[in-house]
Amino acid sequence: MRVACLQLCSQCKVEDNLTTVARLLQEAVGQGASLVVLPEMFPFMHPALERKEHFANEIAHQTVLPFLSDQARRHQLTIVGGSLLLAGEDQRLRNCCTVYSPDGELIATYDKIHLFDSNLPDRKYRESEQVTAGTSPQIVPVGEWCIGLSICYDLRFPELFRYYATQGVDLLTVPSAFAVPTGTIHWDVLLRARAIENQAYVLAPAQIGTHPGGRNTYGHSMIIDPWGIVVAQAKNISMDGELIIADLSRERLDEVRQQLPALQHRRDELFPATQRPDPAPQ
Repeated sequence: MRVACLQLCSQCKVEDNLTTVARLLQEAVGQGASLVVLPEMFPFMHPALERKEHFANEIAHQTVLPFLSDQARRHQLTIVGGSLLLAGEDQRLRNCCTVYSPDGELIATYDKIHLFDSNLPDRKYRESEQVTAGTSPQIVPVGEWCIGLSICYDLRFPELFRYYATQGVDLLTVPSAFAVPTGTIHWDVLLRARAIENQAYVLAPAQIGTHPGGRNTYGHSMIIDPWGIVVAQAKNISMDGELIIADLSRERLDEVRQQLPALQHRRDELFPATQRPDPAPQ
């Protein structure tokens, strides 16, 4: 299966972002891709909560989701729609990945489970103040492949990806808008680790550049094989959108799993589910 990842520098003008996505989808189809993955927050990025709420409550449903459906149907593609903001619970938002089949049908949604709250050198991030965390992993069958969905910060939590591996997933998607300070040190090694330890392909499309409010993202979109080899990587030389493409091989997947059958050597009975320790007595 030939797959593609889109790298974007998304801004606050939804129409401009979708125009770039449409152009890159056309290029991907022209190069034979049948599965395309978009980055996190591909249609809209802006720090203001009121702008986010307007997008989630109106623009997402009126414009962006129909756009994804139309593009999937027009090009006969499976589109993993990175992520976008949708209305959530408790007057908060959802950071949601939608998946569309080649007939334009919505076949899966995944809400980001791990929310990005951190104190990095460039700025503080408090995703949980505006976004409701998801509660369920999501697996999507696409032809002979089985896809496990995640979004950005999920990458740091290997238990999610090990769960996917135990359920027979062989392709992991990690649409992201990775911060520059962490991306510089952690992006490559974490993505390769998830591929190696779960013996699965990893598709990681990313945002790059400067976005409204001054947020900077790392880029370096990657496609990684089950041995941890980076088979395609963005050049990071354009803010006008970039496309990376690779061919996934069932034979390669089987070869890796047969040569080093680590997934069969797990000793799950020795490791009960991780629990938070009880608070220390005061």
